[in-house]
Amino acid sequence: MIGHQGSSEAHALGPVFRLKWPSSADLAGVGCRCETSLWSSGFGMKMEAITPFLGKYRPFMGRCCQTCTPKSWESLFHRSIMDLGFCNVILVKEENTRFRGWLVRRLCYFLWSLEQHIPTSSDVSQKIMENTGVQSLLSGRVPGGAGEGQAPDLVMKEVQRILGHIQATLCPFLLRLFSWALLWFLNRLFLNVQLHKGQMKMVHKAVQEGSPLVFLSTHKSLLDGFLLPFVLFSQGLGVVRVALDPCTCSPALRALLRKLGGLFLPPEANLSLDSSDGILARTVVCAAVEQLLASGQPLLIFLEEPPGYPGPRLSALGQAWLGLVVQVVQEGIIPDATLVPVAIAYDLVPDAPCDMNHGLAPLGLWTGALAVFRKLCNGWGCNRRVCVRVHFAQPFSLQEYTINARSCWGSRQTLEHLLQPIVLGECNVVPDTEKEQEWTPSTGLLLTLKEENQLLVRRLSRHVLSASVASSAVMSTAIMATLLLLKHQKGVVLSQLLGEFSWLTEETLLRGFDVGFSGQLRCLAQHTLSLLRAHVVLLRVHQGDLVVVPRPGPGLTHLARLSMELLPTFLSEAVGACAVRGLLAGRVPPEGPWELQGIELLSQNELYRQILLLLHLLPQDLLLPQPCQSSYCYCQEVLDRLIQCGLLVAEETPGSRPACDTGRQHLSAKLLWKPSGDFTDSESDDFEEPGGRCFRLSQQSRCPDFFLFLCRLLSPILKAFAQAAAFLHVGQLPDSEAGYSEQLYQFLQDCAQEEGIFECADPNLAVSAIWTFKDLGVLQQMPSPAGPQLHLSPTFANRDNQDKLEQFIRQFICN
Repeated sequence: MIGHQGSSEAHALGPVFRLKWPSSADLAGVGCRCETSLWSSGFGMKMEAITPFLGKYRPFMGRCCQTCTPKSWESLFHRSIMDLGFCNVILVKEENTRFRGWLVRRLCYFLWSLEQHIPTSSDVSQKIMENTGVQSLLSGRVPGGAGEGQAPDLVMKEVQRILGHIQATLCPFLLRLFSWALLWFLNRLFLNVQLHKGQMKMVHKAVQEGSPLVFLSTHKSLLDGFLLPFVLFSQGLGVVRVALDPCTCSPALRALLRKLGGLFLPPEANLSLDSSDGILARTVVCAAVEQLLASGQPLLIFLEEPPGYPGPRLSALGQAWLGLVVQVVQEGIIPDATLVPVAIAYDLVPDAPCDMNHGLAPLGLWTGALAVFRKLCNGWGCNRRVCVRVHFAQPFSLQEYTINARSCWGSRQTLEHLLQPIVLGECNVVPDTEKEQEWTPSTGLLLTLKEENQLLVRRLSRHVLSASVASSAVMSTAIMATLLLLKHQKGVVLSQLLGEFSWLTEETLLRGFDVGFSGQLRCLAQHTLSLLRAHVVLLRVHQGDLVVVPRPGPGLTHLARLSMELLPTFLSEAVGACAVRGLLAGRVPPEGPWELQGIELLSQNELYRQILLLLHLLPQDLLLPQPCQSSYCYCQEVLDRLIQCGLLVAEETPGSRPACDTGRQHLSAKLLWKPSGDFTDSESDDFEEPGGRCFRLSQQSRCPDFFLFLCRLLSPILKAFAQAAAFLHVGQLPDSEAGYSEQLYQFLQDCAQEEGIFECADPNLAVSAIWTFKDLGVLQQMPSPAGPQLHLSPTFANRDNQDKLEQFIRQFICN
C-alpha cells in the first residue's frame, strides 16, 4: 500500500492528500522539457487535502475449496476476521520491544531480534538415526543398507553425511543476527510489507488444531526464501524450515542457510529406484521429514519455479517435498497436516543478485553480499522502493483433501486425441473428457510413491497453486502495465490514464480480487510510473498535461510480463471473449463494425464448443484449473461471466418463455440425479439442455472497447502460438529441444522487429508453444546418440496441415 510507514496498521484508506495540476502560470514557457526533469519534479503538481481514494469495499480472498475440504471451509474462518485490516511487518518501533528511551528508538531492530523466541533441540540427529527406516538400513534388512556388502560403520557415516547435507542444528546467534540484518535491509529495499491480520488469525487458529503447518507458496523472486520465513518468524510462528533448491546456492551458502533453517535434497535422492545410494538417500530424507513434522515445526515449500526459469511453472522439487509430506500422513506417522497456500506480490520484483536460470553458476556468499551492497548503494536516497503484499489463504486439512479429492477424478485424454482431429477438420465433436497435461518432470522421490499417490500429489500441487494465485492481490504496476500495453502503446494523456486506472481498479475489486495499494489516485500514478520509468517515457505538452508513452522493444516485453499478473482476474472473461471471436471469425469480417457482429445469433452449444477448444489449446500452467472442476462447469462459469459483465445478452424469440423465467423449467432426466460437477458420462457429450439458449453481443457503447481489451489479454500467448505454427516450415529439424527453443525465440524476436509485437518475444512463450505442440502431436521427441531430438510428425510435415493449425489458432486472435 502506498502511504507513510508511521502507522502499524494500513486500512483501505490511504494518505489524506492530493496532487493537483499546476496552473497555466506555473507552466508558462515550459513546453516539452527533458523527460528526466519530469521524474524529479514529481509531475510538477501541487498538494491539497481531499478525501482518500479507494476508501471502499475490499474483498477478503483465500477461502479454501468447499468441494474438496468442506469441514476446513467451515472451521477455520469467521466473518469477523475480514475487518481486522493490515499491518506492516517490517515496521518495528520502540513499542515492539520491552524497553523505552532515546537509545531504544535507535536500536529497536536489534532489541526486537533479541527478544524473539527461538526453540532449540540438540537431539534431532539422534531421533533421525533412531527412525525405523534408518535402523533397517543399518541392520541390513533393506536394500542399500549394511547387508549390501558394506560395514555398518560405513553405512552410519554415509547416513550422517547425507543428513548433514539435508539440514543442520539451528544456531540461535546466527538467527538473531540474520533477523536484525534482514529487517534493516528490508526497510531500505521496500516501502512496506503488508499482511492481512485476518489471514494471520486463520493461521494462528490452525496452529491451535495441533497439526503441523506446511506452507505452500508461489515463487516470485529469490528473495522469497528469506522474506517469507522472516514474516512467519515475526508473527510468532517460530523458525520455519524452508525447502530450498541446492542448484541455486554454492556449498558455502548452503552451509550457512542450513544453520538458519534451510533444507536441501541430497543429489543422490534423484538416482534410479534400484540404486543403493538412491535408496539410502531417500530413506534418510523421509526420516528427516518425519521427525520435522512429528516435532510440530512448520515447513515452507515453493510450488512454483522462480521467474525466468525456462520450463514448467510447477516445481518438480516442490512436488517432491510435498510428496514426502503426503507419504508421512498416509503412513500414519502423524494423523494429519495443515496446508496453507501462500502468495506474495511485489510492485516490482527486486533485481535478482544473479541470473536465476538453472544451469548457471550458483549464488555464492561473496556474490550475494556484493549484490546486496550494490542494491543498497543504487537505492540509497532513491524513492523507488516497492510495496509487497504477503497473502495466506485459508488453511485446510491434508487428510480431508485426500479423502474427498479422489471422488472428483474422472477420465482424461491427451491433447493429441482431443484436439488434433478437430484442427485437421476430421471431426467436429469435442470429446467430453478432461485434458491430461503434465509438464513437470517426476523426481526420484515422487516415483517411489504409488501411482495413485503420485497423481494425488500432482493434482494437490496444482490445486494449491491455483488457490495461491487466486488469493494474490493485484499491484498497481500490473494495472498500469496492462493499460499501457493493451490500450495505449502509442501513448496516452495522463489525465485519461488516471481515469482508466480507476476504472480497471474498480473492475478488479468487483470480481472479488483485492488490490495491493490504496491512497490518492495521482499519488499512486506517480509511484507506479516512477517504478516503470525504465519502460515508459513522460512528455509534457503545451496544454499542461503529460503524455505517457511506452518504450518500444524490450520495454513492451517487460510490460507484458507485468500484465500477466492481472490475467487471473479476467481470465474467464478473456477466454470467453476469444471464444466468441473464434465463433464469429467465419461469419463476420474481423474489421466489420460492432453492430454487424451484434446481429449474429450465438447458440449456447456453439459457445460451449469454442470455449472447450480454447481451454484445450491453452496450457494448464496458464489456466491453473482446479482438478475438482470439470470442463463443463468451467464453460458454464465463462458463459455466466460474459453475461454478468454485459457482453452477452440472451435472445428471446417471439412466443418463447423468457430466459429469466425459471419457474416452469424442468431438469433433464439425464442430469436429474447427477452430483454437482459430474458431467463425465457419454450422455452429456453435446451439453444439450431443453430449448437451446441463444445470445447476441450487447450493443452498449462500452462493450466494443471492453471486448477488445479482454481479447488482447490472451493475445501474447495466442500470437506466439500462431507464429510458432508459421515457423514449422522454416525451423531446422531435427534439433534438441533447447536448440529449437532458441530458434523459435529468435524467430519471435525477428517478427517483433517487423510487426512491432514485442510482447510475444518471450523465451517462456517459445517453450510453452513447443511443449503444447508436442502434446498436440505436431512435434515428436525421439532418441538419438546425441540425446533426445525433436522431429516434425508425419501428419504435420504436410504444409496444408501446418496452415490448418495456424488458422485454428488465429481464429481466437482479435487484432
